[in-house]
Amino acid sequence: MMVVIAYDVDTTTAAGAKRLRKVAHLCERYGVRVQNSVFEVLLDAAQLAALKCALEKIVQPDTDSIRFYRLGNSWKGRIDVMGRAAPVEAGEPLLL
Repeated sequence: MMVVIAYDVDTTTAAGAKRLRKVAHLCERYGVRVQNSVFEVLLDAAQLAALKCALEKIVQPDTDSIRFYRLGNSWKGRIDVMGRAAPVEAGEPLLL
């Protein structure tokens, strides 16, 4: 299923900036960055649970926020892009 992940990590401290980098690196392992703090990821239910568990260990729930938007398996007709698009769409074959 396609999931859009959007996060806001409080970076007013050095620890917050470190958390932000950890969240970004973890999300990069799963999907494609489409905005500064927004990722599109293709995963199954088990992978989503594992990602959420890993993110819970990083973020501070009193200052940080992560949102998961589940678009499901028929997501292609639900995303419209204006302007610069990702160089490789998630889930599409890459021809070299």
